[in-house]
This record gives sequence, structure tokens and C-alpha cells, in this order.
Amino acid sequence: MHGSGSDNDGDRAWVFGYGSLIYKVDFPVLERSAATLNGWKRRFWQASHDHRGTPDAPGRVVTLVPEPGAACRGMAYRVDRDVFDHLDHREKNGYGRHRVRLALDTGYEIDSLLYVAESDNPAWLGPAPVAAMADQIAGARGPSGRNADYLLHLADALRDLDDHDPHVFELEEAVRRVLA
Repeated sequence: MHGSGSDNDGDRAWVFGYGSLIYKVDFPVLERSAATLNGWKRRFWQASHDHRGTPDAPGRVVTLVPEPGAACRGMAYRVDRDVFDHLDHREKNGYGRHRVRLALDTGYEIDSLLYVAESDNPAWLGPAPVAAMADQIAGARGPSGRNADYLLHLADALRDLDDHDPHVFELEEAVRRVLA
């Protein structure tokens, strides 16, 4: 059912990217579409000890938190199920798979998987003042590079999706001030 936005089947599934999966697609994709997930908002409330920081100086990366009336824009990818071995490793630091219903920009609604770090995981940081988060993001670096680059690439990717995420853009502005 190529191009139909059909639901997951035995060999293939949809996955929703709302953070680095929007701009760093390092896996084979069968189909892609911009998409909206209703009832969730993006927040820099998860520590990164393994990609954008270290155990001694963790970075901050995004997760999703439930919020009635909210909408999170991102990218949906239809993939072969063997891609999840790679994604499970990439999203290993406190993220678990969840099933959600997405609205694709193509007009279809689909069942999708996504990775969410919930508040009971060991790398959960939760909310903090913008200035404190900006200082942490500006100073953190890990095996995947500077934490600031993660934030700046995400902000650019959201602009490309025509999505104004106040949380991301406020942090972007604050991090740019710290780096200047």
C-alpha cells in the first residue's frame, strides 16, 4: 500500500521523529511525510549522557510530554522493521517506544511508533529556567558533537517544517546569547 499512509504491517512500520530524527536520518526510509502528533509538546527535559553530553556533564535533548490541546510537528518515516535495531540503540538513554496516532500532511491518519523519555527514567531532568537550560546546552559536548548544534539544527528543521515551537526557539535565542 505504498503512498497510502497505511498502518503498520508485519514487515514495516511508521516511526515519528520530533527531535534529531527530523534532520539526522541515518537509516533507510521507504516513505516520509511531515506529520502532526496531537496532545503532546516537545521539551528539552531529557539528559544526554551518551550523544550530546557525558555522564559528568550531560547535555539536554528533547522528549515529549502530554499536553491537552498541544500539537507537535515532526517527520514520519515508513521503515522496514529491522531499522528499529539501529533506532533502539540510538534512542537508548531513557527512551521507550510508544504507539500513537499521527496525522500525515498527505491527509492520512496512521498508527506510528515514537520514542519518548518519561519522567521515571534515570536520565530525566525535567523543567528548569531557560537561562539554566541554555547554559547547560551551550556547555555540553558528547560523542555526537556539541549539544548546541543539536538545538540549532532542530530549530532550523522546525522552521523548514513551518513550525513555530516557542520552547525550542526561546532556548535557541538564549543559547546563541551564551555562545556569543
